[in-house]
Amino acid sequence: MLTINTVTVIGTTGTMGANIAGIFASFGDAKVYCAGRDIEKVKKTIPHIVGSVRADAIADKLVPADFSSLESCVANSDLIFESSAEDMELKSAIAHRVGKALKKDAISCTGTSGLSITALAKCYPEDTRSRFFGVHMFNPPYNMPLCELIPTVYSDRVLLNELKQYLSETLFRSVVEVKDSPAFLGNRIGFQFMNETLQYAEKYKDSGGIDYIDAILGPFTGRVMAPLATSDFVGLDVHKAIVDNVYKNTSDFAHETFALPDFVQNLIDEEKLGRKSGVGLYKLIRYDNGLKRQTVYDIATGTYRDVIQYVFPFANEMKRFLSEGDYAKAFERLVNNQSQEAGICLSFLLKYIVYSLYTAQEVGDTIEAADDVMAAGFNWCPPLAMCQALSTVSNVSTLIRERLPEICTKVDVGHLLTGVRPSKYDYRMYFKSER
Repeated sequence: MLTINTVTVIGTTGTMGANIAGIFASFGDAKVYCAGRDIEKVKKTIPHIVGSVRADAIADKLVPADFSSLESCVANSDLIFESSAEDMELKSAIAHRVGKALKKDAISCTGTSGLSITALAKCYPEDTRSRFFGVHMFNPPYNMPLCELIPTVYSDRVLLNELKQYLSETLFRSVVEVKDSPAFLGNRIGFQFMNETLQYAEKYKDSGGIDYIDAILGPFTGRVMAPLATSDFVGLDVHKAIVDNVYKNTSDFAHETFALPDFVQNLIDEEKLGRKSGVGLYKLIRYDNGLKRQTVYDIATGTYRDVIQYVFPFANEMKRFLSEGDYAKAFERLVNNQSQEAGICLSFLLKYIVYSLYTAQEVGDTIEAADDVMAAGFNWCPPLAMCQALSTVSNVSTLIRERLPEICTKVDVGHLLTGVRPSKYDYRMYFKSER
């Protein structure tokens, strides 16, 4: 087992960097140098770090630092974790500085959500590249235990296994090893789904757009939060960085579903980035009397309006049966309803299964890796569990062929589903009538 007594986290004024510093200090019981460009901002972040893991006792373990003392922090650390903005030039510059100061037995990691780990490894001196890894945690890490561990061609395999053990047994992460591929596995699957829902919001803007699609794909379809609300939570700028990276550097059958819609780019240009900026796809208006009003961006008019409480018979029937614990009847209502909304819903769930299994074969070590990343990283019903859910009322392979004929010309669905084993996750945990 690795002994990690001192850690430097670079980028602690950001949400993820702050939360990850808290994970190392609390679960890892490590002294943590919290490094940022402005030490005053870092000092103001310390209470947020403490709050992120709900452990007041870690405050004394958190040492504020700025970039002027970065090399000193690195030289005294057993592990360095870089959590800067998703910008290759910035991360490369930091990697060069870390590599020069890294002590001989220390480990260096990047928390990038999908940039090339191998390209960043090349920024390190040759004799330190074997100790550099991608360690991608999910937001918020206190609640989302997934950790994607990404080796490179230079990685020391023995050290990789020791790091995996440390992440799992000391930091209590659900560790999934994945290949160095754009967006890795969890985000590749999750953001394909979310970006295509953004495209559908634009396609159906005259039917309501954003809140219309979110109402079709709400918690009753196997997720804690509707997909576009999730993009708002993540941040539209982060969403863009991930899908742009995949669109630029991959060419699978779902390539065009990673193209960012123009209206999202316009919101980003206006610095309407989502929940962190107070306005994005949604905007919550707070009044002096304590009342709140949830509004949504109307793509058709370019203005914000009240969120509509849509009434979809298929959804109401699904929710009713889910509340009664009759899952088979709930899925039967989805599969057999002929409405436009039920058709959109089912097609997305089937595409989710296909793309998850397809990508797991490309990026993950096993097909079950798709289940692990989506359960532990997104809290969505995992794809193999989704297969089981729908198979209670219909043959999934047949459904895919009937509902997704265009995709079936690009993907051998029969081969993809051959040998698929039951999921270790219970789909009933994810399909809820209300949340």
